[in-house]
Amino acid sequence: MKVLIVPRTRPTRMMFHSIAFILGFMPVCIGGFFVVGRLLGAAWPLPWLIAANLLFYAWWSPAQTPILIASVAGNYAIGCKLARGGATRPWLAAGVLANLLLLGWFKYANFFLHIAIPNAAALNVALPLGISFFTFQQIMFLADTARAGAPLPALRHYAAFVTFFPHLIAGPIVRPGEIIPQLTVPGLARPNAACLADGLLHFLLGLAKKLVLADMFAGFANVGFDAAGHGAALSFFEAWYATLSFALQIYFDFSGYSDMATGLARMLNVRFPANFDSPYQARNIVEFWRRWHITLGAFLRDYLYIPLGGNRRHEAVNLMATMLLAGLWHGAAWTFVAWGALHGLYLLAHRHYRRLLPPLPRFAGRALTLFAVVVAWVPFRAGSLHDTLGVLSGMAGLNGIAVPRMIVAAIPALAVVARPVAVLPFLGDGRTLSFPEVSACLLLGWLIVLTLPNIHRTGQTGKHWALTASFALSMQALFFAPHVAPFLYFQF
Repeated sequence: MKVLIVPRTRPTRMMFHSIAFILGFMPVCIGGFFVVGRLLGAAWPLPWLIAANLLFYAWWSPAQTPILIASVAGNYAIGCKLARGGATRPWLAAGVLANLLLLGWFKYANFFLHIAIPNAAALNVALPLGISFFTFQQIMFLADTARAGAPLPALRHYAAFVTFFPHLIAGPIVRPGEIIPQLTVPGLARPNAACLADGLLHFLLGLAKKLVLADMFAGFANVGFDAAGHGAALSFFEAWYATLSFALQIYFDFSGYSDMATGLARMLNVRFPANFDSPYQARNIVEFWRRWHITLGAFLRDYLYIPLGGNRRHEAVNLMATMLLAGLWHGAAWTFVAWGALHGLYLLAHRHYRRLLPPLPRFAGRALTLFAVVVAWVPFRAGSLHDTLGVLSGMAGLNGIAVPRMIVAAIPALAVVARPVAVLPFLGDGRTLSFPEVSACLLLGWLIVLTLPNIHRTGQTGKHWALTASFALSMQALFFAPHVAPFLYFQF
């Protein structure tokens, strides 16, 4: 059973794509930042920003906000010890251990409890929102401070870095050296028309990815995976359409979030590193990880894989350990461990292949990589390992191939391989027309991710056309959607 602790939230959720955020928090926070800088001087914008960050976090759960504040204060205190030099190793070890224990208790206590005592009652532990992200960033701060001996930032700069609301909940996992120097720039609170325009453009494009595309494909994916969770045997097309839909859902969901986070930071004169770069266009699995959640991959490489020994010794063990922990980082469930294990095996297979044989042709490499990534999304999305096997069985055709009678009537040759049925009950909304409708949506979605460039590589004209095409649909979804669906990475 998947043990995933979902953060407790207030009825009105302060998410980047909620009305409360877009029409309330965002203009007040950003506008107030510049007004405070203009009226009160350079010393006050950061306190304003820190207060806004904490308000944003407290909107989700006021009871958990002290955990964030205590984590910031405790890590900064240890950073002060490390910055003084001398015997830094014990303080670094203590700081890293404290962070991991905090993360372990809130995120993994129930998971390990059920491993030790399968029938034990679940602990009443509420997962603090974004704890995986602000924990990793503070571990980087401690490690970099101990290693580099750089001057310690002022507390206000450090607190603003950790609590910075554009990355607080779901990343990117930015390094202190990338962001803190930007927060010390004298003209930080001076409005920049170019940054405001560019940031707003990226925010709106990310909003469209989330509301128009990600949430649409979520509806298709949920039908199939929920049916598998209730014991239904998915036919070939039902299983593949659910999996392909989830692959697009998580792509547009995380890509949209990354664009919105980047845009919000840019409006505040802060530039984030790239975190998403058309990963489904990768030619091999290594390139996929250089394009998907780039900042997480860099953290795992620099702060886990290389310290374990990298490719200098026990390369296979180090790589598998890194990917298993990457899977476990995403959630306290065996399905996430299975996802990490699959990617570990993919990376090992690629390394052995590269040493023995020439690279695959470009198209073949992209197709094989995409197939492997899509298959690995099944345990990531499924509710349990049993559900995972059920969906994979359907994808392999073990539950048969069924096609609506209307489609078979139009294309009689399909009757050779598929049995005609009235409807496919676990595809779309279960109507006869669901099959062509979902097929058309999937075709459009995959054409976008496989042929179009990343938004950051697109010229201004292309961005404006994309925004023009999606703006009306985004506004309709923003104001008239029945509920606000959270970003997938909010649960991690």
